[in-house]
Amino acid sequence: MTKNNDERSDSHEDKQKRLTMKKNKRRNVSRLGGSGLSLNAFANAKSNNSGYNPSLIKKQREIYNNAKKVKKYKKMLKQQNHQSDPSVSQRHIENLNETEEDKDKNGRRRRKKDSAFSLEELYKKQHEEKERERMEREAVFKEKKEQREKAEARRKSLREKMFKKTRKGQPIMKYRIEHLLETIQGSAGNKS
Repeated sequence: MTKNNDERSDSHEDKQKRLTMKKNKRRNVSRLGGSGLSLNAFANAKSNNSGYNPSLIKKQREIYNNAKKVKKYKKMLKQQNHQSDPSVSQRHIENLNETEEDKDKNGRRRRKKDSAFSLEELYKKQHEEKERERMEREAVFKEKKEQREKAEARRKSLREKMFKKTRKGQPIMKYRIEHLLETIQGSAGNKS
């Protein structure tokens, strides 16, 4: 009888295990959104292009930025050319008026030469001024450096005198007293 009870309990346990497995399976199916995809559906889902490709987006952004930079560069070149060269319409007008204003044009050429000469003079003057300022700065710097070196040498010699000692290690008072005397005389000289 014990064997039958054991078999019944085993079969009862098996039933419970099967029931819990079914419940878990149902929970997983509902949690994952129904039954899984078929093989065809999975293959089609992978082959469809969703439009989101980070590397493609990055490449397109790079192309766009490069195009912007090239456009900006060409625009700057164009502006520089317009500033240095007169426009085509101005050249055309000058060619039409050339016969009437030959004398004025000769005068213009002189003015251009004069302006170039004055620009050259202006450049030379500015260059000379800068050179003069640089020389002045160097002179002031050298003077300060010399003063600094003199003061340093004076302090060094004073320090050596102040720290001189006898053979037995006693300080020599002669230099200390001289230093005190000099400072007193200097302060007395400043007052009067």
